Amino acid sequence: MILASSLSYTYPMSTTPALQEITLSISAGELILITGPTAAGKTTLCLALAGILQHELGGTLTGHLSFQGQSMAEYEGMSQLNQHISMVFDDADAQLIFTSVEEEIASGLETRLATVAQRRARISTVMERCDITHLRERAPYALSGGQKQRVAIAAALAMDTRVLILDEPTSELDVRATGNIIEILRGLKSEGKTVIVVDHSLEGYRGVADRVVELNHGRISRQGTFDELFPHPQGTLKALYDDPDLSPFIPPAKEPIVRIKDLYRKYGDVPALNGVNLSIYPGEFVALLGENGSGKTTLVKHLNGLLRPDSGIVRVLDLDATTEPVMTLVRHTGLVFQNPDTMLFADTVDEEIRFGLTNISTPNPDIRIQDVLRMVQLSGQEQTYPRHLSRGERQRLAVSCILAMEPEIIILDEPTTGLDEAESDRMMALMKSLQDQGHTIIMVTHNMRIAEEYAERIIVMENGKVSGDFTILQRTAS
Repeated sequence: MILASSLSYTYPMSTTPALQEITLSISAGELILITGPTAAGKTTLCLALAGILQHELGGTLTGHLSFQGQSMAEYEGMSQLNQHISMVFDDADAQLIFTSVEEEIASGLETRLATVAQRRARISTVMERCDITHLRERAPYALSGGQKQRVAIAAALAMDTRVLILDEPTSELDVRATGNIIEILRGLKSEGKTVIVVDHSLEGYRGVADRVVELNHGRISRQGTFDELFPHPQGTLKALYDDPDLSPFIPPAKEPIVRIKDLYRKYGDVPALNGVNLSIYPGEFVALLGENGSGKTTLVKHLNGLLRPDSGIVRVLDLDATTEPVMTLVRHTGLVFQNPDTMLFADTVDEEIRFGLTNISTPNPDIRIQDVLRMVQLSGQEQTYPRHLSRGERQRLAVSCILAMEPEIIILDEPTTGLDEAESDRMMALMKSLQDQGHTIIMVTHNMRIAEEYAERIIVMENGKVSGDFTILQRTAS
């Protein structure tokens, strides 16, 4: 169905190929898992297979790429290809433009289904399949990152195309939602759909993926069945509340750096925070866990003034975060968003970091920029256009923009999204080093391994409330 032969591609204004000599054949009805480290070329390969490189982005493309026996370049643009191929991007925000979830899913159906009844039935079916029926009237911009991902997937499923390409569809989903999405993909495969999925969370695809394609430096480094490439199961995480390495948190005998009392916040009529009481202490490394929509991101946005409560107390250091100007709060509380693209706007990496330093009149900004780029392993990328970086590299750039301002509190919302395991560990090692320097680290994450290995305290949220608060006990070497 899809055939690539000696396919190479270089982005506009870049001299380094993103894809090199890719030869790949994908048959109808296959489920292909594409994996590899950050910046390996996974997203670029997806864009090629969807026809977007040829018809939208330009750049230099060599080699052969065909779909259903016809050269991809011979199709009459994306409007024709979209009749056959749907793609869910790694940035859900880039796809969600309507004022309600229902409108988002309905937007492409008028030319595909003849009657209103058919369209309504299709919308209801994909909403139920993706567990978003309760979000029908919600505005996509007000959803959590994981909820946005499920809406984007539902919109693609509604198109009912023969090929579905998904770039990191589970990156912002909790364990339960990830399992649900993988089961949806299994069902699509059983219906004869061709599914191409990029993911770092591999183990759930064992027994689902027909083939795994591993990329490295823009080349296919190896491919085969899941069991051939990953013969040993990675195991599953222990149930949180039964974890013997956790004990109830006991507050230390010192003043908290963050104090939250009776915090309430609604989005319209939907309660997001429902009476949160919480204290965080100087120098802690805290992991904030919970299912999508439990209130984690809403909570941390109150710490730097991006959101103001309907009622309640939020104090950060000695500042009243319910009234203090945002520019005052961000000097002390830096927040790295779960989607780095919402933070990036400049034309170069250097300009992205320099913007914040200029606002706080940092002396010797050139030295500070070089320091943080070295910390996040982006040295040499100063003049790179941020949108040409991989998702993981953009995540690290967003972190560097916050690190440069040296706030006492560093908040990371899903900091390992789009990063492979090795890079996730490097990112966490950086956070531990910042904790050692006296910073307080607050991390929103779905990754239990990361939480248990690097945090010292785990706070669990459910339905807008804190439902659990644990200390991670000191582990002994095995």
